[in-house]
Amino acid sequence: MWLFVAFLLVPLIEIALFIQIGGAIGLGLTLLIVVITAVIGTYLVRAQGIQALGQVKSSFNQLQDPSEALAHGAMILFSGALLLTPGFFTDAVGFALLVPGVRVAVFNWARTRIKVSTFSSHPTPPHQSEAIDGTYEDVTPDRPQSDQPSGWTKH
Repeated sequence: MWLFVAFLLVPLIEIALFIQIGGAIGLGLTLLIVVITAVIGTYLVRAQGIQALGQVKSSFNQLQDPSEALAHGAMILFSGALLLTPGFFTDAVGFALLVPGVRVAVFNWARTRIKVSTFSSHPTPPHQSEAIDGTYEDVTPDRPQSDQPSGWTKH
């Protein structure tokens, strides 16, 4: 339901802001600001995205939990989408997500609401379980009935 509300409210907010800002500074300057924010946003997203990718690689190389670095990368990607969307509200949210402190706050907020049951960067050692599951097939040639020990029956 909240996603429906967001898809309904965001365009309404953008239209209202375009009308207000366009009326105050003019159409040409309003469109120029939208284009400039997209260009600057693209540059910042690229730079911070490369940095986030380096942090993900580093956490994998050091066998550390990569969830925070991956979350930062996802937020940077989302901010890029917001910055390329024409509008002042989406630009404000997009630029806010490019601030590392804002991303840390969003990550910490999400961490309190998402429960991870387990995380392991090492495979489970095979010696922990002694049960061996398998099938077998008797490949010995048929022996005469008299050669079988007493009590054994052939099925």
